[in-house]
Amino acid sequence: MSKKASAANSAVVAPARTVQGKSVGQRMRDNWQLYLMLLIPVVITIIYKYIPMYGIQIAFRDYNASDGFFGSPWVGWEWFERFFTAINFKRMLVNTVLLSLFSLLWSFPVPIILSLAINQLRFKKFRRVVQTVLYAPHFISIMVVCGMLRIFLSPYGGLVNMLIGKQIDFMTQAEAFRTIYIASGIWQDAGWGCIIYLATLSAVDPGLYEAARIDGASMFQRILNIDLPELIPTIVLQLIMSAGGIMSVGFEKVFLLQTNQNKATSDVIAVYVYEQGITNQKYSLSTAVGLFNTVINIILLVIVNRIAKKAADVSFV
Repeated sequence: MSKKASAANSAVVAPARTVQGKSVGQRMRDNWQLYLMLLIPVVITIIYKYIPMYGIQIAFRDYNASDGFFGSPWVGWEWFERFFTAINFKRMLVNTVLLSLFSLLWSFPVPIILSLAINQLRFKKFRRVVQTVLYAPHFISIMVVCGMLRIFLSPYGGLVNMLIGKQIDFMTQAEAFRTIYIASGIWQDAGWGCIIYLATLSAVDPGLYEAARIDGASMFQRILNIDLPELIPTIVLQLIMSAGGIMSVGFEKVFLLQTNQNKATSDVIAVYVYEQGITNQKYSLSTAVGLFNTVINIILLVIVNRIAKKAADVSFV
């Protein structure tokens, strides 16, 4: 009986060993349809993401469009030194970091709270309505949002001034810029940001909620002991990706909301890159500044990724 059993087991295990023993070429031939589908995004990524990296050398040359890459003289770190010694370098760096950190501090928890609240709604129709209302602002153009902000905050008939009974021009106040930027960002993107958390919560076994109710757990206890532990890996991954964009403050909104009076807090690196690269046609300087931003973002991404891996055993790579 034991011989028959061992023979049966060997017959079952043998095909698995054969599959595992296949070479890479054999596995690719067996699944050529999947690799063919994978080829399309890989080619697109190489064309639009990796080939343009060839232009990074502009940051180290005195680039002239008529002379091309190799015709432009090599100047080394000159453009980086010019950026670091710029009069408003410190202000731009501080404004960029503070605006990103404050946005992360106030904006990051909101989608998590919204997803936890929406997940507790039991009326499906009402839940769909709430989700639609929260998602809608994400599809409004940044230009339209900035126009709405200027109208609402106008000292002459603006909704905010009508409510407080004053005539304050918030757009000219440097101390109000960060609040306007962050609050409008929360309104526009918080609903859209909770989609990934709702998708994670949808995978939770409903039996856990039923067992918790039977045991007398309140809604807060269910959120604390069931929902939050399920969300922690997703939260950590989102935090890592957000940390990798600390230096990448959105240019469009800052540029559209910026005035001469609020430049003390709205003067950020992204606007400086636009002014130097497009307005002043200093392509080498703008490329150097963009490369500086990218390097800082990569360093922050690696640091936060390692911290998260040690603290929560979750990492992006």
